[in-house]
Amino acid sequence: MKKIVAIASLFLLTTLWSCKKDSDFLDVQPFNLLTNEQSFSDPAQVLTIVADLYNRVVDITAFKNGWESFIDPGEAIASTNNIHYTQSRNGWGYNEWSIWDYGYLREINLFIERATAATALQDADKKRFIAEGRFLRAVYYFELVKRMGGVPLITQSLTYDYSGDATKLQTARAKESDVYDFVISEMEAIKGDLPVNARTKDRATRGTALAVEARAALYAGSIAKYGANTPSVSLSGGEVGIPAGMANGYYTKALAAAKEIISGSAGAYALYNKFPTNKSQNYANLFVDNADKQGNPEIIWMEDYKVRSGKTHGFTIQNQPIFGGEEVEGGRINPSLNLVESFEKLDNTFAPLPIKDGSGNPIYYDNPLDLFAGRDARLAGTVTLPGSTGRNRPVDIFAGWVLDNGSVVSGTSLGQIGKLPNSSVDVKLVGSDGPINGVEYSAQSGFYIRKFVDPAVGAGSRGTGSEVPWIRYRYAEVLLNAAEAAFELGNTGEAVGYINQVRERAGFTTPLAPAELTFDRIVNERRVELAFEGHYIFDRKRWRIAHIVLDGAAMNEAELVSNIGSATKRNTQAFSLWPYKVYSPSGPNNNKWIFRIQRNANVIGANRFQLGNYYSEISTSILANNPKLVKQPNQ
Repeated sequence: MKKIVAIASLFLLTTLWSCKKDSDFLDVQPFNLLTNEQSFSDPAQVLTIVADLYNRVVDITAFKNGWESFIDPGEAIASTNNIHYTQSRNGWGYNEWSIWDYGYLREINLFIERATAATALQDADKKRFIAEGRFLRAVYYFELVKRMGGVPLITQSLTYDYSGDATKLQTARAKESDVYDFVISEMEAIKGDLPVNARTKDRATRGTALAVEARAALYAGSIAKYGANTPSVSLSGGEVGIPAGMANGYYTKALAAAKEIISGSAGAYALYNKFPTNKSQNYANLFVDNADKQGNPEIIWMEDYKVRSGKTHGFTIQNQPIFGGEEVEGGRINPSLNLVESFEKLDNTFAPLPIKDGSGNPIYYDNPLDLFAGRDARLAGTVTLPGSTGRNRPVDIFAGWVLDNGSVVSGTSLGQIGKLPNSSVDVKLVGSDGPINGVEYSAQSGFYIRKFVDPAVGAGSRGTGSEVPWIRYRYAEVLLNAAEAAFELGNTGEAVGYINQVRERAGFTTPLAPAELTFDRIVNERRVELAFEGHYIFDRKRWRIAHIVLDGAAMNEAELVSNIGSATKRNTQAFSLWPYKVYSPSGPNNNKWIFRIQRNANVIGANRFQLGNYYSEISTSILANNPKLVKQPNQ
């Protein structure tokens, strides 16, 4: 009976369709598509559209880009066997950071236009959606100008008429300053239409708009001021390069935007300080506290990850200490000794780690962690040090045993067991975390990364992954942006007040005096506070010192341990610091620890940043499609 009914129903349906005119049939709306009117009549539907645009935000460093994007030149060694080139980049390639996605910009322009034309949305929803579209468009233009300099500024959707003439779609490059001005003015224009809500972290708010404005204005001010140091990195039409006379105007805007956040008028943002008595733990926890991401007062804008929504990432899988890890994988990013030594002593001085006495003899330690005592707390919050723990388990980092004659007994595999000279007892000859030259997953620099590594159970397994968010903008950077802008404007007293807030959180008890605040200190403070967050190379680009710091010349140990804290100190090769146990059965130092500086076997060259790397190449295909574009300098 059911079969008969089904056949009859099908016959009736077919008959009805056959009665339709062809023109009527073509007018039937598809069931799986929505018209513009339908899409922009329901806030929930509009939110799905804007969510897709958020998901495509460009980041130079991010979990979605893979752990390789975190390897800054000189700041870390890649403990893997297939990207050793990161240790000897000769020029990077002029299109290294290139982006040019005008398809994405067209989609945003269409979104803004359709949201503007929507009649079914409430005014409050409409204003917010339009502001979000303008926000995302300005963010992408900021990413473009950082990499490419001046680009075509297109703020409405363009449609080709298939006439065979595409010249009206071709737009010349705007001045670099014009693009920065656009980003800054857009953030100012939309901030009032965005919510004042510090608990909203994954959508644009007033605080987010101001944070982007402050960073963009700071970049523009730096390029204007320091561009004179690289006169060949400019174009006569202003597509690359910003006049020096514009610097103070940009610094003023950067400071004003940052101060609006600091004042609290854009939301209750503050430095994360959940563990005030354990400042290293506090700093590390800032990035991995998943209990209440929305309540973390330091996060201004993040890309969120959640297991329940099926969106997680593998950073912890790839960077957990290999010994005791949830997968037989990890330890990819090994921070360099270069970076480790940039963390100051708590008396506000720079000094190399004390591994030798005045006569050049090794200093012996009862515990390897003793070497790092009295240092900036952010060091142990950023780097997993030998003798410490990683993901709540002790790490096993030691390179072997040093004998009385100075020779070393070690192994070729992680945690290898063997016998020491004149002993019949089996012992571990090398740590289960290494370091061993060239062995993947081992702590080849003597260190693992701690920052962003999720301690939660399951975060290091492929079946689960990590929920740690990628933080794009946070309050500490706002303070550092304010400090730099105020310093460049000559307001050193105001500047040092901002920077001391960040340093106090890091354990410094003696504030810097205004006279102690220098450009070098500002550069170093950003290096240690924002390590592995995507700022290192772009900061050095905007200050026009990348070609000095990364000049392609090899380094030696004496150079490594001198001039620590200098903004222009060479950082072309990543050095390692290996801990050793002492085997001297009849001596007073038996089972103590010493350290030796090493040059990793994978560091066979030196990183060289060329003047042409300040702006990424515009590809020949893009130039061919738009004759109005001018090439980059040095291209």
